[in-house]
Amino acid sequence: MNAGDVKKLREKTGAGIMECKRALEDAKGDFQKAESIISERGLVKAGKKAERGTKAGYIKAYVHRDRVGVLLDIHAETDFVVKSDPFQELAQEIAMQIAAMDPEDVEKLLEQPYVRDAGKTVKDLIKNVIAKVGENISVERFCRYEV
Repeated sequence: MNAGDVKKLREKTGAGIMECKRALEDAKGDFQKAESIISERGLVKAGKKAERGTKAGYIKAYVHRDRVGVLLDIHAETDFVVKSDPFQELAQEIAMQIAAMDPEDVEKLLEQPYVRDAGKTVKDLIKNVIAKVGENISVERFCRYEV
């Protein structure tokens, strides 16, 4: 294990330097295993944050080919996270998911397979961002229009 491995793992996962170092140590230098360890630990942390309130809101508008429109109301704990790139990218991905898959409600949306990776659900996608930003995130509501 060297500093380059730690840096590479940090860039790939978004985890902190010490967390990456510990994961590489626990994985005995195996990069893929370390990546898996960080993912598992992040999901555990995300589960612990699920009960925290999300008071900072964000409205994402998305229009697909002038035929389908989505308004998404998504929240995090602070404005700082709402303005962050991982959160903004998540809002975009969820809005595109809604446009493509037309879920009935928020609960159905969260259980849907993610359109870019059927091995994940939308809930998994959100948990990964929660692990990255360190705050709870909740999809409050959405509406979808199609002509």
